Amino acid sequence: MVPPVAVSPLIKTARWSALIAGIVYGKRRYDHLKPIAAEERRVEEEEKKIREENERIAKELAEASEESILK
Repeated sequence: MVPPVAVSPLIKTARWSALIAGIVYGKRRYDHLKPIAAEERRVEEEEKKIREENERIAKELAEASEESILK
């Protein structure tokens, strides 16, 4: 087996710098997107409540029309 090659300090520094830069970028990006996603979830929840209410009303109207037809 061949012994490992010594990696240049410049390459090591570049790798660590890229890793740290990626972590910092990811944290900033996450902090930027988090409130946007929270707002989207809130809006979706409101829309879901409205949609469920409309479905409930439609179901009640359908049941009422079936009852009037059967009479």
